[in-house]
Amino acid sequence: MDKFVLDQAEGLRRLLTRSSKRVVAVAGGPAGIGCTSAVVNLGAALSVHGKDVLVIDERQNAASATRMAGLSGSGALAAVMSGREALQDVVTRTPFGFSLIAAPRDERISHDAAQCRALLDGPADIVLIDAQLDRHGALSSLAAQAHDFLIVTRVAASAITEAYACIKRMHYAHAIGQFRVLINHVQNAADAEVAFDNLSGVASRYLAVSLVQAGYVSEDARVTRAKELSRCAVEAFPATAAARDYRQIAAELLHWPMRPAPSGHEMHGESDARFSVGESDKGGREAGRLASMFSGHALSSTASM
Repeated sequence: MDKFVLDQAEGLRRLLTRSSKRVVAVAGGPAGIGCTSAVVNLGAALSVHGKDVLVIDERQNAASATRMAGLSGSGALAAVMSGREALQDVVTRTPFGFSLIAAPRDERISHDAAQCRALLDGPADIVLIDAQLDRHGALSSLAAQAHDFLIVTRVAASAITEAYACIKRMHYAHAIGQFRVLINHVQNAADAEVAFDNLSGVASRYLAVSLVQAGYVSEDARVTRAKELSRCAVEAFPATAAARDYRQIAAELLHWPMRPAPSGHEMHGESDARFSVGESDKGGREAGRLASMFSGHALSSTASM
């Protein structure tokens, strides 16, 4: 009897493991922080680990994942959400090992959160969304349904301040209580620790938000070279320090505790958030606190900006 019960439990565990999927929305500060690079390299690294990965590209700019892969993808998202096409029939398999679909804003805003599930509930093990925040700092209805929210930043006072502003806007727009932080272009691991500790301390004190360190990626000129070749470091230069870092972060991502995605009533439609960073009753003290923390540190990675 005991063996029968154990076999049932093991079968259930395997069923749940197969059916579970993770959706990660990736966001950050201004252009140049490396959000798209992080999405593409993490997607490639997760593929190396044997996962079926779908990248949803909301950015649609000159440096977007769609452009990097030489795709256009116009109309594919609308076709899936309207039910005219199946997801597997419109996604494009990239040379980086993952599938990709473009999600331009004009195709997103005409569909509600329930329709977005058609995109998120597909066959992929992991969905990475290169999220584009609206002018108020809110996520799209699609990205707001993620299980995890990954903030990309760099080791520099201005970048950390921008990351805090991004976290603050998203927290007030969607009541997100936990963010993961990836620190990009790192020359010194100690600097990355200082940057994360400072950001985490201010977010905890002023927002009661929990930050979790997702890892850091080493400064590596071949990341830029890979982009120039319309490739990614994990795929083009797998022996580099940055590629190793991305594979390590991807391996750890697979074991992040699964958090529930926000329910429908917790999500705002695009452009619904009206919170401005300066509207807190604490005024600008948070940003001042961050700036003062960095003023006493000579961070070696600042030069990489």
